[in-house]
Amino acid sequence: MEPTTLTTDRLLLRPFDARDVEAVRVACQDPEIARWIPVPDPYGRKDAEDFVFGVSPAGWREDTMYNFGVFTKAGDLVGSMGLVRLFQLHSPERQAELGFWTVKEQRKKGYTAEAGRAVAEWAFSELGAERLEWVAEAGNVASRAVALRLGFVLEGTQRARIVQRGTRRDAWVATLLPSDVGVESATPYLPYDGERAA
Repeated sequence: MEPTTLTTDRLLLRPFDARDVEAVRVACQDPEIARWIPVPDPYGRKDAEDFVFGVSPAGWREDTMYNFGVFTKAGDLVGSMGLVRLFQLHSPERQAELGFWTVKEQRKKGYTAEAGRAVAEWAFSELGAERLEWVAEAGNVASRAVALRLGFVLEGTQRARIVQRGTRRDAWVATLLPSDVGVESATPYLPYDGERAA
């Protein structure tokens, strides 16, 4: 996939590049990011370089992760947001997972939800996604609040879904469908109504 750029009223979403390494390094000193996101801990300059120059561009090139740096129009880093687990995006399932982290100083400004809406709209309209998942370790109430603001519907808790720092942990899972945001899906959807027996 050719890397792309998205814009919203307040934000620019673009692939990370060399000018972002230090901002990523500083952001990932926040213990809350290390608590919920599988980033190296401690997080050093080399880790930021690996993310900016290696992991992120490889995701675009290999169609494994479409990751955006999220920035204010003034150029300040807000966070990272993208589509991950893309192995089913080009299969009949047409699904991906929305993942993100937000710089501590940029939280509670509505930026993450604003960026999430842009990425979801892009996924549905340009990539043909028909189902987006959000998965976070159970207990990550801030991430859940963003997902709910975006219209994701909670589907429950999955036991031992996430391996974080060598320990299996339960995960909250939610989904967003094109119909949830007024977009038509190419594949018809027949929800279970409880009346049709197999």
